[in-house]
Amino acid sequence: MIYYIIGILVLAVDIITKQLAVNNLTDIGSVPIINGVFHLTYVENSGVAFGMLSDRRIIFVTLSIIILAVLGIYVYKSQNKNIWLKLGTSLIFSGSLGNMIERIGNGYVVDFLDFRIINFPVFNIADIAVCIGAAALVVHFIFFADDNKKTADTELIETQTMNK
Repeated sequence: MIYYIIGILVLAVDIITKQLAVNNLTDIGSVPIINGVFHLTYVENSGVAFGMLSDRRIIFVTLSIIILAVLGIYVYKSQNKNIWLKLGTSLIFSGSLGNMIERIGNGYVVDFLDFRIINFPVFNIADIAVCIGAAALVVHFIFFADDNKKTADTELIETQTMNK
């Protein structure tokens, strides 16, 4: 249940911060928080990560729906749902949904977090959620996915042994 709450909170923070960026940054473009290091910069991103493949909205919406469906099916069918799987999918769902809602509604995603010290592309809360979620899934698949399979295999063998 906590993972649903985390997902809803991340989605709400994403939507609210994007609206704040629209309301406060559209006319001025960029505001330095720490000059030359971190700025709040208004960007309309019609592409995918870091502006790549601009103006391909239908592709991004379709891919988002497919990814969300595949993740949903995987989580539903997983026997042992560890913290990494739950957290990862929750964050990816909320981040993907936040960007997909905007892409459908506006044709672009609002990005506003601008770390200039590392010359990184401008991004938003949904992007952070997707990246952290992906990292959590990597941890799950590297360290725990085999444990889930072993547990399922062991239970199957035990069931078959008892039935003989």
